[in-house]
Amino acid sequence: MNRSRFVLRCVLFAGCLGLGVAAHGPGAEEWRGLAVAPEHRCAPYRSKDYPYPQAVELRIITQMGGRIYGPYTGRYFSSRRMTDIEHVVARSEAHDSGLCRADSATKRDFARDLLNLTLAAPAVNRCGRNGKCAHDAAGWLPPMNQCWFAGRVLEVRRKYRLTVDRREAAALDRVLSGCNSTEMVFMSRPSAPDPPPRVSRPPSRTSRPPSREALRRWDDNGNGRITCKEARRHGIAPVRRGHPAYPFMWDRDGDGIVCE
Repeated sequence: MNRSRFVLRCVLFAGCLGLGVAAHGPGAEEWRGLAVAPEHRCAPYRSKDYPYPQAVELRIITQMGGRIYGPYTGRYFSSRRMTDIEHVVARSEAHDSGLCRADSATKRDFARDLLNLTLAAPAVNRCGRNGKCAHDAAGWLPPMNQCWFAGRVLEVRRKYRLTVDRREAAALDRVLSGCNSTEMVFMSRPSAPDPPPRVSRPPSRTSRPPSREALRRWDDNGNGRITCKEARRHGIAPVRRGHPAYPFMWDRDGDGIVCE
């Protein structure tokens, strides 16, 4: 096939993504150094196979110059309690893109690799309306820092020799083709800081004080607070406002229900 006919086939069938014959086997396609292949779950996915410590959050903040910042929305946070640790390439997505065949050490390294970690508000990170959940770039792109996001996805996939499917390659290519830089952009800080997270508070002095009996019953580690883990262990979750345990728990969104 001459070059002009190959280019025409690229336009018609590959979206001009730079797909071509790669060294991954006869007829295999490649995009920007990645093998193009459908996602394939060669073994069951278990999140516990991809562990990471909560302490890695401090390393993420240090990497961002001490800022508690969500690059997906350009938002600054006043507390680490307002953010989730976010994997740019989701663990389940990486699993289905080749890591299902990796050993446990590689999976663990992937889960805590700073190259693939950032911060995001829970509503952005988790499943729900407009949430990233475990979508790849074909299903979700951030409102801000798209060039950084697309560049980071490419770096991570190259580092761990992950495959990319055609739809994600097309989505990433559309972003990267318009980028002058893939550096993270820190938006201007708002004039007023973020409000502190809403927490449940004990009743006022005119109200009956919360019973310390709740702590004796459900505060297993004796730290003066009751966690969702403790509540679930004792079978009292979800905990609603008015329950004896509620004053000793953190109601993140202030809706009167904890551990829903």
